Amino acid sequence: MAGENAARRAIDHGLRQVEVLVRGPGSGREAAIRSLQAAGIQVSSIRDVTPIPHNGCRPPKRRRV
Repeated sequence: MAGENAARRAIDHGLRQVEVLVRGPGSGREAAIRSLQAAGIQVSSIRDVTPIPHNGCRPPKRRRV
């Protein structure tokens, strides 16, 4: 739904071609890109910009009892 709404508003403003940046996992990524294409917007490139931790956060100190 978000892709369809965004595509409608973008076409009203004169947008014809886009580069799509997707973030995060899930099935909504493909659905949003398909809805953009179905609305008549040409998708020139798709980039995955999901943040990936290099080594993650430092673990907490050991618990002393």
